[in-house]
Amino acid sequence: MIKNKPELVCPAGDWASLIAAVENGADSIYFGVKGVNMRQMAGNFEISEMKKVVSCLHGHGKKGYLTVNTIVMNNELEKMRQILVEAKREKIDAVILWDLAVLSMAKELKLPIHISTQASVSNIKALEFYAGLGAERVVLARECTLEQIKEIKDQIHNKNIPCSIEVFIHGAMCLSVSGRCFMAYYTHGRSANRGDCTQPCRREYKIVSVDGDEDFIVGRDYVMSPKDLCSIDFIDQLIHAGIDAFKVEGRMRSAEYARVVTHVYRQAIDAHFEGRLNDGLKKEMKGRLREVYNRGFSSGFYFGKPDEAKSGRLGHTYQKIYVGEVKKHYKKISVADVLLRTDGLKKGDEILVIGKTTPACMAVVDEMQQNHVFVDEACKGAHVGIKLPFKTNPKDKVFLWKRK
Repeated sequence: MIKNKPELVCPAGDWASLIAAVENGADSIYFGVKGVNMRQMAGNFEISEMKKVVSCLHGHGKKGYLTVNTIVMNNELEKMRQILVEAKREKIDAVILWDLAVLSMAKELKLPIHISTQASVSNIKALEFYAGLGAERVVLARECTLEQIKEIKDQIHNKNIPCSIEVFIHGAMCLSVSGRCFMAYYTHGRSANRGDCTQPCRREYKIVSVDGDEDFIVGRDYVMSPKDLCSIDFIDQLIHAGIDAFKVEGRMRSAEYARVVTHVYRQAIDAHFEGRLNDGLKKEMKGRLREVYNRGFSSGFYFGKPDEAKSGRLGHTYQKIYVGEVKKHYKKISVADVLLRTDGLKKGDEILVIGKTTPACMAVVDEMQQNHVFVDEACKGAHVGIKLPFKTNPKDKVFLWKRK
């Protein structure tokens, strides 16, 4: 059995996701700042927040990786340098990049360097080249199979190359080479390689014959939209391959996604090293992964070309129904005053609370008061006091978490 546990690297597109991932077992968090990462439409963080982000992560014993993996234009070089200088000042644990100009600047600043999957490193020569330029870790191309990864890992060991490897274990996949896609730029003038993907591949399309006599809707199977990667069924095989770090995709996804996916893979890794990971537990874990947003699951390229590449209808096994918002939190008695704006609640309902810094917390409504009287049900428009096992904040959104 491999002696060292792989590092669990999880995404954060905003504060709620960051805290959710931290509290549910991530070893490290990767995040972006506005303007220079591959997820421009995520919440992202202001450059001025970097100190707070790194301080939060280090305070919890976690590592923080700054993602600066877009194509960088000539007129953006100075801005990039300023961001890297700030990252150096705040003692970021590594920067994730692939543009050689950014690599050059990061090397000058003596910043730890991780090579993004955007570089499509899929062989030992490319990895050795980047290691020679100072890279401490390479995120391998998503097209690598498990056998190819094992071979690369063996060659790293045999050649004593001072570079670790990281792979994606869960999340969205693109119909392109390691995410380098031009479709959004062609259709909307917005470059995916600049972090501004409009995801036209995920949509339904109408195909009309040249003479106009026939038309077809292409969308039921989303022919250009792959299923999400899910490795829970073979996570033990990835561990035995000696991979150094496991990465979860999802900086544009919700805080509850960060909470559930982080928790499941943390449990899976720990269970393996404790000798508890079996098929029954894997099945249970996969069911929990289905609860949050997904496009259906695939094993990706780990065992060759995916046979089940096309996604089905998007969604998950649970509905997240907005019902209201927190108006006030009474810390001493751990009660949230909730205004039910769109729907009612009843005793026994499971609710999800999310806010700017509230990390997708869930609870069952065991106690509920209206006008200081215990009630079993409250209607739309009511103010209710709900006993909760966690702290909330004003303006936190409250959702009913309901199985479909």
